Amino acid sequence: MTTAVDAGEEPAVDADAGWRRLSPRMLAVHPVMELRRLIFPLIAVLIGFRSDDGADGGWWALGIGGIGIALGFLRYFTTSFRITPAHVQVRRGLVRRRTLTVPRDRIRTVDVTSNVLHRIFGLAQVTVGTGQTDKKNDGVKLDGLSAAAAENLHRELLHRPPAEAAPGTGSVVPPPAAATPETVLAALRPAWVRYGPFTLSGLVAIGVVFGIGSRLVNESHVDLAKIGLVHDSTVYLRERPLPVAILLVSAAVVMFTAIASTSGYILTFWNFRLSRHRSGTLHVRRGLLTTRSTTIEERRLRGVELSEPLLLRAVGGARVLAIATGLRVGRGADRGGSVLLPPAPRGVAVDVAGRVIGDADPLTVALIRHGPRARLRRFTRAGTAGLVVILIALAFVLLAGAPWWTFWTAPAVLPLGALLAQDRAASLGHALTGDWLVSRHGSLVRRRYVLRTDAVIGWNIATSVFQRRAGLTTLVATTAGGQQHYAVPDVPAAEAIRTARAAVPGLLEQFLAD
Repeated sequence: MTTAVDAGEEPAVDADAGWRRLSPRMLAVHPVMELRRLIFPLIAVLIGFRSDDGADGGWWALGIGGIGIALGFLRYFTTSFRITPAHVQVRRGLVRRRTLTVPRDRIRTVDVTSNVLHRIFGLAQVTVGTGQTDKKNDGVKLDGLSAAAAENLHRELLHRPPAEAAPGTGSVVPPPAAATPETVLAALRPAWVRYGPFTLSGLVAIGVVFGIGSRLVNESHVDLAKIGLVHDSTVYLRERPLPVAILLVSAAVVMFTAIASTSGYILTFWNFRLSRHRSGTLHVRRGLLTTRSTTIEERRLRGVELSEPLLLRAVGGARVLAIATGLRVGRGADRGGSVLLPPAPRGVAVDVAGRVIGDADPLTVALIRHGPRARLRRFTRAGTAGLVVILIALAFVLLAGAPWWTFWTAPAVLPLGALLAQDRAASLGHALTGDWLVSRHGSLVRRRYVLRTDAVIGWNIATSVFQRRAGLTTLVATTAGGQQHYAVPDVPAAEAIRTARAAVPGLLEQFLAD
């Protein structure tokens, strides 16, 4: 038997008492989930055999479907779990038996997720995270508890009486001692849906639809050019001048992106609520069809991120993300559960971020600018990138026979690059206020990181050849939470040393020359 456990812990798996199975209602869910994974082989079999022996193709499809259903049943009967005072354990597998054990004192987050199929049968999936941010086997998953049992387990694992944090752990301001168990910090307002089109999440939907569609077309050997709507659209575009055709296609992409982004916003964040539990946890609930509940221990919170993508910033919006240990940021902010506020008015985002960390100053403090040399570097980069684009366009004209208008329109990237450089220079800055290190940079996505200074466990000072000539450097704060490194880019070298020494006294002294 193979046993997977967290390092340094011994699993308590000697006794057989206390082992339980998932809800029997999962017998109706697991087969469907397995069939979903086999959808492309099924389509390939059904369509691939249609020309010669369609009957054989049907039998093959029936066999593949039967295998999927059998795997679904097998998954249920070979999975069991138990909750002990010290561990959460999941045992699964038939030929290769595995027991995955998570010590309860290592639990950092608990997610409760219910997709449409789960909700139909009153079920939920509980994911117990241990803080190993990007590990594939981080924590355990209990896919198939009843909704009530999942909610009870959720409370049991994280809603514990708050323990006093040791010095240097980055504990936040204790939650107020109130009679009510929860204090609501933010809740979705229907008017916020107007920010959905400016998140550009619909571009991901376009990529997914294109990928699935191209695969289906490939498997079925369908000629799209012969389909009525596609054929008529292609003929219409070919009859138009190239610039007009490009504008029409661009308009269609923009419209689809806006619709898909808005739909994604509603599906992901409808019924959103952020609350603080008196046991010392932040609780996030969200989702329309697939609901999700995420709980974060505040003593694991290292700070917050105020994120302002360019289009969202243009309409006065922003979102708030948590910087905390145990959140799977490597899988994306939404999937990892780090979202503390969806795209909303910037004033609301600043207020919520301040209430989460218990201090509003880091979100509004004036930043120290990095000077004209840092500003010049941004314009130099933009100009260099623009010249490269122009040279590539010229190469296409001379070597590949592209029309000359391709070359003559290429210089338009220079003023666009200058505007982007100006915005990047205006975004650049940092500050130290109280117990917080603040860093802001970026243009396409402007990010303001607010990090507790006692959560910084190391400094990395990186200087490129070009930075050294300009007297600049990049100061990187290393921490255990979030992305695990947060940069203050293109800061004057003397200011970088001063900031590091003031933020964490004594940490840098041993590396400085007398």
